[in-house]
Amino acid sequence: MRMPIISMIFLLGLLSVAPAQAANIILRSDAPDHYVVVPGDTLWGIASRFLKDPWRWPEIWGFNREQVKNPHKIYPGDVVILDKTSHGSRLRLAEDRGGLKTVKLSPQIRTEQSSTAAIPSIPASAIEPFLSQPLVIEKDGLINAPYILGSSENRVILSAGNIAYVSGLPEDKGSAWQIFRPSKALKDPDNENQILGYEATYLGNVKVSAFADISTVTITRASEEILKGDRLVPAPDTIFNNYVPHAPDSAINGRIISVYGGVTEIGKGAIVTLNKGELDGLEMGHVLAIYRKSQAKNLKEETVQLPDERTGLVFVFRVFEKLAYALVVQSTQSIKILDAVKTP
Repeated sequence: MRMPIISMIFLLGLLSVAPAQAANIILRSDAPDHYVVVPGDTLWGIASRFLKDPWRWPEIWGFNREQVKNPHKIYPGDVVILDKTSHGSRLRLAEDRGGLKTVKLSPQIRTEQSSTAAIPSIPASAIEPFLSQPLVIEKDGLINAPYILGSSENRVILSAGNIAYVSGLPEDKGSAWQIFRPSKALKDPDNENQILGYEATYLGNVKVSAFADISTVTITRASEEILKGDRLVPAPDTIFNNYVPHAPDSAINGRIISVYGGVTEIGKGAIVTLNKGELDGLEMGHVLAIYRKSQAKNLKEETVQLPDERTGLVFVFRVFEKLAYALVVQSTQSIKILDAVKTP
């Protein structure tokens, strides 16, 4: 279901920031005097123009994260104004020429020079294809699932638009299905390589045109080559998602254990797997900092551990019991498998 557009007036009017929360919120040194909201903006994107830590906008705009689950759509044309005075800084929302609605950022915000690039708006298009896909399964979780037999033309590789035949497809689970292929085991490097789950690679979607002992389907989407033996699972309903970015309330110390899609370079826009999940307190919307562990030799040629170096940020968008998927939203240098992720 499409969410209604949420007025910036409503969001800013819900301000109720506790001084203890706002005391260490830092204003960007290059924050503009005002910003005009444009189509496609998110609150995170707007906050990144004013705040050094833009994921903290729920604290500044003060509404309950559970109240407004998807505040991506706001009215274009709204103007957010930043006033800097000797008594502190405040944001005002210009409602119209006849009046201004004012919300204070209290206590006074400190300004700090920062070479770190602003965090961008969450690119929803990068993660939405993953939100309804059961990427983590139990061992042999697809062994009894319906599977593709092939095509009447004996194609080895199937793609979008092809007709295919499927064995074992039940009629009571709808006509929309997704195609998966069992993939690698995901192991925890911090716990004797304990297996946390098994990743199933998403391949595409099919639509059933005829149910029978051997059912006929049309491949409506293919993200990779589809082969004989690939498994089908019912396509889930659209998941309503909480995109609200926020830091975890407790300390998270995990690692990047995999990168999705078989790429070797991890940078901004990559989908990564973390070895932490619901059992560790992770939830959708959490923002974590990425840290690189480095070593060096001292004058005695002994290996010493250098302080962790922050290299980026990830946004958690899908959480399982022991694992989570996250989008890299910022990278200041290359990111590697086994780099740490922590509460920022």
